[in-house]
Amino acid sequence: MLRERLLIFLKTILLAATILFLAVAVFGTLGLRNRLLDDGPAEPADWNSRQFEESVTALNTEFSEHWEKLGLTPAPEAPVFTLARRLSLALAGTVPSLEELRALEAQPPQQQLDWWLDRLLADARVSDYLAERFTRAWVGVENGPFLAYRRRRFVLWLSEQLRRNRPYDALVHELLTAEGLWTNQPAVNFVTATIQEGQPDAVRLAGRTARAFLGVRIDCLQCHDDHLGTIRLGDPPELREGTQRDFHRLAAFFSGVRVSGLGVHDRIAPYRVQLLGDNSEQVLAPAPPFLIDRLPAQGASRERLAEWVTHPENRAFARAIVNRVWGLMFGRPLVEPVDDIPLAGPYPPGLERLAEDFIRHGYDLHRLIRMIAHSAPFLRDSRAEFPLSEEHEKHWAAFPLTRLRPEQVAGAVIQSCSLTALDDHANIFERLAYYSQTNQFVRRYGDRGEDEFHDPGGTIPQRLLLMNGELVREQTRARSWGTAAARIAAAARDEQQAVRAAYLAVLSRLPSPTEEERFTEMLRKRGKRKRAAALEDLYWVLLNSTEFSWNH
Repeated sequence: MLRERLLIFLKTILLAATILFLAVAVFGTLGLRNRLLDDGPAEPADWNSRQFEESVTALNTEFSEHWEKLGLTPAPEAPVFTLARRLSLALAGTVPSLEELRALEAQPPQQQLDWWLDRLLADARVSDYLAERFTRAWVGVENGPFLAYRRRRFVLWLSEQLRRNRPYDALVHELLTAEGLWTNQPAVNFVTATIQEGQPDAVRLAGRTARAFLGVRIDCLQCHDDHLGTIRLGDPPELREGTQRDFHRLAAFFSGVRVSGLGVHDRIAPYRVQLLGDNSEQVLAPAPPFLIDRLPAQGASRERLAEWVTHPENRAFARAIVNRVWGLMFGRPLVEPVDDIPLAGPYPPGLERLAEDFIRHGYDLHRLIRMIAHSAPFLRDSRAEFPLSEEHEKHWAAFPLTRLRPEQVAGAVIQSCSLTALDDHANIFERLAYYSQTNQFVRRYGDRGEDEFHDPGGTIPQRLLLMNGELVREQTRARSWGTAAARIAAAARDEQQAVRAAYLAVLSRLPSPTEEERFTEMLRKRGKRKRAAALEDLYWVLLNSTEFSWNH
């Protein structure tokens, strides 16, 4: 009797475990938004037209004339595998898989770059990665108020908008005006992220709006007057001095935003503030700090603000996102800091032309990415047969060397140790493991937080983590059949082919003749029976090379 009860109990436990396993699989799949069933992103019809080519030519002419004026000889064009690595790191936070590089290699040479861009912009990894990057700029990295803020929900919603290539002005307009619950209206988390003492903070919302969407740091105007610069409305230009009043009149647009059990909503509420030198509070009416005559005269406060921010003549709006996307693709922005662009210039080559193109073509982020990817600076190599100086990198005549961010290092380690792409076609457990391993690695490696373009420099703990950490050890272990080292060792016809495959998988390039000769000989001496162990050692060497940890 006892034995029968024990068997029934064990069967019940097994059944419950099976149900739990299936539930995780089903809901995990739903959590990834059924991407295999979704329609692909909307792609503009004119990106590959003659007009697009003319726009790229005009952009590149601007850089060429700038280099000629400075007496700089630009570096040669980079190999296509290097371009693929740059784009993957910039847009997906990882490197191309060996499988993807082989597919790229099979394309006609004149079509390879566009083929790779098509593949990336249709990849959900790209929208997920960019959504996290933009989220950091828009709501920060903290989890915020527990009950009224859902950061992860915001990231998932934003990823879907980016994947469908929603016009950027419409996206920002919704962020600034959204109402409802933070669970079923994820855009309102832009507001609820600032909650303090139960209600959204108008001052923080004003500062975040100016930095994230206008690329203007006017936070300091909370406390004192400052100089905003010359605002060109026409001839003659209008000279504007920034004041405390300017900042708080911007904050006044958010004075009526409230949070209740029904979600975010607006009500009429005066904005009261005591300015420096005043003896008492005063009520300020909402007004933007510049381009005042572009503000709609009628409408709700946040609606008027959104119309002003996204107005085609408010070029600060386009400059801000151009500068940020450029920074993501190069590792550093055109104007530094990324959110402190002068309203009146002077501007570096490319910024105004890209901003104008962005406005003229409906705030199309995919087109902007394509424009930058086809630009002469992006196509440059980071090395040349002649000496390159700091001036070459400063003026984009050579691709700048930048240290990979923590999530890029983790993504590159995991992907390079898998021969196939860890994209939507990978099984759900591989993808869940990828996200989990990346998050754990970043916590130990050190997260840069909101200021992603600030490079604090490498540290000894970071080097030790790559040399001795669990992630590298597990991913390179040749005894595990799923690792690239083990699979290459089993499938390669000879040592030379094995070395080439490892180099492509880790560094996205073939070995130099010297490298190939040295490591081929190393594998040959170890013998075929120990080839897997030798490849494990080679993988460890490549993952710990300086080249692996830098974008170039």
